[in-house]
Amino acid sequence: MTDVIVKSAPAVVQHRPARSRRTPTRVGWLFIAPNLLGFLAFTLIPLVAGLGIAFTNWNVVSGLGAIHFVGLDNFVELLGDPLFWSSALRTVGYAGISVPGTMLLGLLLGLALNTDVPGRAVLRVIFFVPHIVSSIAIGMIWLLLLDPGNGPINRILRGLGLSSTPGWLVSEVWGLPSLVLIVTWSGVGYCAVIYVAALQSMPPSLHEAALLDGAGPFARFRTVTWRSLMPTTTFLGVTMLISHSQGFGLIAFLTQGGPGDSTTVLSYYMYEQGFQFYRFGYAAAIGIMSFLGVLALSVVMWRFQRGRGLYT
Repeated sequence: MTDVIVKSAPAVVQHRPARSRRTPTRVGWLFIAPNLLGFLAFTLIPLVAGLGIAFTNWNVVSGLGAIHFVGLDNFVELLGDPLFWSSALRTVGYAGISVPGTMLLGLLLGLALNTDVPGRAVLRVIFFVPHIVSSIAIGMIWLLLLDPGNGPINRILRGLGLSSTPGWLVSEVWGLPSLVLIVTWSGVGYCAVIYVAALQSMPPSLHEAALLDGAGPFARFRTVTWRSLMPTTTFLGVTMLISHSQGFGLIAFLTQGGPGDSTTVLSYYMYEQGFQFYRFGYAAAIGIMSFLGVLALSVVMWRFQRGRGLYT
């Protein structure tokens, strides 16, 4: 019997042309190019430029030739500037009340909207609308509501027998609380929608197990719901702290930092120094100090939530 030797054909190795290997990479760069260019043009380059300008004395009206390097002089002046410290204190009060207030009301509203309340889908849209409306439109509405003379809120208060009604946005005492009220109102719906999404992604088995263990409603909220919502709460806390500490539009439109300087927070003080007094170096130094403060608080919040949630 003759042995038949079958030789297998040599494997054909197909070498992919270098040009085709580069094609996916180029397509990827094309996809991210618009966002990358926007990030470079409107975030990274201004951030680096602002860091450099903070060490200069620059009157922007005089052009680039008027830039003079002054080292740490702007920061030294900041430390002795009482308006800077009073603005920083107002920023802490503004963000320190509005952020937790917005999140607490958003959590309560989210828990309510997560039940079988009739028309909950429509209600979620209605509560979310203030978040997507222009701050100027929100300001116009509240300007009418808080009118000291004929505003509906003061009319209601006078109808309840209150003889001395607040001056709201034109009062040094009530100016900042009025802004806190407005920014809280406009952010509650956003927080509620985020909390509803987190609640609906929560495994039902967690509540079922707690119920079998005899946990009551409060115990189930404290041990299951709240701990499950910890990552969402941290996300909302950090993002809203950043947003509220940079609040500018409503303040510029409604009070321009007044009456007096009662509503001048750091963002508006920075605007005044940069665009009213043309002290760009000093304004950039205020921006850097504000950035460092928000960064420190964000790190503290992130460290605080570690190990406290059900998810890591």
